[in-house]
Order: sequence, then C-alpha cells, then structure tokens
Amino acid sequence: MAANRKVIITCAVTGAIHTPSMSPYLPVTPAEIAAAAIGAAQAGAAIVHLHARKPGDGAPSQDPNLFREFLPKIKAATDVVINLTTGGAPTMTVEERLQPALQLKPEVASLNMGSMNFGLYPMLGRFKEFKHAWEKPYLEGSDDRVFKNTFKDIAYILNSCSDNNTRFEIECYDIGHLYTAAHFLERGIVKPPLFIQSVFGILGGIGPHFEDVVQMKRTADRLFGNDYYWSVLGAGRNQIPIATMSAALGGNVRVGLEDSLWDGPGTLAKTNADQVKRVRTIIEALSLEIATPDEARQILKLKGKNNVAF
Repeated sequence: MAANRKVIITCAVTGAIHTPSMSPYLPVTPAEIAAAAIGAAQAGAAIVHLHARKPGDGAPSQDPNLFREFLPKIKAATDVVINLTTGGAPTMTVEERLQPALQLKPEVASLNMGSMNFGLYPMLGRFKEFKHAWEKPYLEGSDDRVFKNTFKDIAYILNSCSDNNTRFEIECYDIGHLYTAAHFLERGIVKPPLFIQSVFGILGGIGPHFEDVVQMKRTADRLFGNDYYWSVLGAGRNQIPIATMSAALGGNVRVGLEDSLWDGPGTLAKTNADQVKRVRTIIEALSLEIATPDEARQILKLKGKNNVAF
C-alpha cells in the first residue's frame, strides 16, 4: 500500500538459522525467549516473530508445549502482536511445522511462498567449534537440503488455519514467491491486506543489493497494488542497510537475532532489543514514526490479542 507514516517493526527473536554456539546471547530456554520478546516490545517492536528451541541443546523445535511455556508470559507483560512460525526448520515436515499456529491460533503466523535451496553451510567457514552434536551436521547438510514449500504445502497451511482468523506474514525469498502469493490471492485462499515480508541475502534466494530491493518492491506494487503492506528483512550484515532502504521506500522492517547476530561491524548484539533500538533510531531520523502494537493491528486488520488460544 502507499507509504504509511507508521512503520511496523517486527522482531524475530531466535529462529532456526543460527545455533547456540554462534552467540552466547541467542535466546534458547522458554524464560530467555520470553524475556527477549518482552525486551523487544519495550524497545519498540510492534510484532514479535517466535520460534521455539529445546532447552537442553538449543535445537529448533515445533513442540506446541514449548511455545506454551513462553507465550502467556509475553502476552501478560506486553500488548505486542505475536507471530508464530510455520517455517520451523527445513529439516521438519510441514505437518510438524504447522502445529504451533494450528493449535495456538496466533494473530499472525509466517508462511514461506516456495521451495528453495537454503544454504547455511557457509557459516562453517566462520564458526569452527560447536557446543552440541546437532549443530555442525545441521549446517553441513544444508548444501543438499531443499526447504520444501510446495503449492500443496502452502494450501494445506492456509486451509488448516482458515477458521483461526490468523493472518500470515507472507515470506518471499525471491521474485517468483511474489507470484505464488498472487496466485493464492487470486484463488481467494488469502485475503487482503497481505503482509509481504521480502527476505534478502539468504543463499538460495534473492541477493541483498539495492537493485534487488527495488525489484521486489516494484513487482509487489504491480501484483498487489493497494492490497498489501511491505516489510523487509536482511540476513546478517545486510539487516540494517536493507531496513533503512525499506523505511525510505515506504515499507516496514524486521530485525532480530533470527536474522542477524550483529549490532554493528564485529559486535554481537547482546539482546534483540539492541537491534530494535538501532533500527528505531534510523526510522525516527527519517522523520517517520514507529507503529504501536494496536496501530499494527489496525493497519493489518488483525483479530486482536484476546482471540488467541494461549
């Protein structure tokens, strides 16, 4: 949609890309995830995007019971919009990935718009020692792993959650994913306004250059017109530069330790709130305002925090 003066900040708190060995600040336990999400909300995030991890070794998990350990704490402490992953990790089945959103009925859930190579193995060149046995093979195996999101998978997730009134953060890692989103819009399986999250800098998806960002925006404008809101996430060191481009182009932004471990060159972010504060400073320097959670609900036409199952 046309540039709105209220910029929605999403914070992706922990994710499945990074492993606990990569940063001592990555939230792993339910208590850590809750504290990280609350801190991000207090710093200005209108939405928090949440994965879960096994407390013992930090491995990605889509066990709804783990989500139940931190979601009520976040809901009680803040008004933040909660967005649950249906992506989980590329090693999981689509049925496994769906369970938290299906059972807990959040206001927002993420949804990937296509199967893709999802290369994490270059991280092995930067990280040599690992705390847990699953970490190195998880990264190594990504050179021969397809993150599966077929048309059937996407329809399965959308149709399974249709009675929940959950809206989707529609994650598009390449131009073709925008056309897939348009396909499901034409079929009436997703309803406007769409919340399109363009992802830049993942090996296997579109690159992080300015021309890539503009191409994504121009294509989305042509496909969706006034029926969508646009947000971006940049992986790794691309996080803040791409967020700045989006804010300048009238879009919204996503930051967080799922997408980048850094708070400036060579400096690990100690909290998700650090990254939220950094991007908030940039947004406000552009004479823009950040959206509150309730403003984000109004913009995206969400069902409200009390209409969830946690």
